[in-house]
Amino acid sequence: MLSRTAASLYWIGRYMERAEFTTRLTEATIRLAALGGHAHVEQAWASALSVVRAPPLDTGKEGYGARRFLALSADNPSSIRSCIVAARDNARAARTALTREGWEAINRAWLMIQGRTSPGGVQTTLNLVEELKAELRGFEGALARMLRNEGYWFMRLGSMIERGDATARLLDVKYYLLLPEGQEVGGALDRDQWQTILQIVSAKTAYRHLYREALRPWGVADMLIFRRELPRSLAWTAEEIVGLLGEFGARSGRQGPADRRARERLSTLQELDVGTIFRRGLHEWLQAYVRENNAIGDAIAAQFRFG
Repeated sequence: MLSRTAASLYWIGRYMERAEFTTRLTEATIRLAALGGHAHVEQAWASALSVVRAPPLDTGKEGYGARRFLALSADNPSSIRSCIVAARDNARAARTALTREGWEAINRAWLMIQGRTSPGGVQTTLNLVEELKAELRGFEGALARMLRNEGYWFMRLGSMIERGDATARLLDVKYYLLLPEGQEVGGALDRDQWQTILQIVSAKTAYRHLYREALRPWGVADMLIFRRELPRSLAWTAEEIVGLLGEFGARSGRQGPADRRARERLSTLQELDVGTIFRRGLHEWLQAYVRENNAIGDAIAAQFRFG
């Protein structure tokens, strides 16, 4: 496969995963903001913007500025709109490597956001993100039905790199950027915010099955970092990346720096537990994890000569 085709497929995976995460983040924040008054609305949208590393932003009434920035802003390279546009551009470049169903899912999402510049009212935004989420799930379904070959592996690899980054940043915002002054990590934090995290990663039911107790911050952190049963956990994505790189190695007979870094990260993760991470400092650990995830992404680009 040509390196430029491989790069396009890899970035389709990243952009579509990022778009889906942002739709979930926007939907969950709308529902969280509806639970309180004006100050609660501002806090809810401030947390959502922190997750995507947005610059200081006047959210406005009912979070209008934040909703527009996350969903439709052409100036935000990580908005749902920007991600879908970028994914479609890459899909056009790698059209012959995509299935018809994969292309159509991307194109339908692109058609849905064409001509939209304003998110409208809260309910209008909610309707839009729910419709987009359905199309993005359609792409994931199309990807799952693809032949297990290089095209599938590159898109899946991009998805896993992006998913690991999003999960780590989501946890970091909750535990660090929004931690109330004087509050110990793992203390009695706002229940609604924790419910929102579980909603974003589709894990409300999973938490009850895995822990069978009331919602606790340490349990959420443990689940999102270590539980392999959860497809959005750091452990699961790290293991998937090692496996996907192994598929390329098995086909070519060669491995490279990306393989070594991915295996080392997984080995380190398997030796830790949530208590150890808390004692060392969760914020510092998550920041290091994000940096290492970015380094593995760079190593993948160099190893497969994305250019």
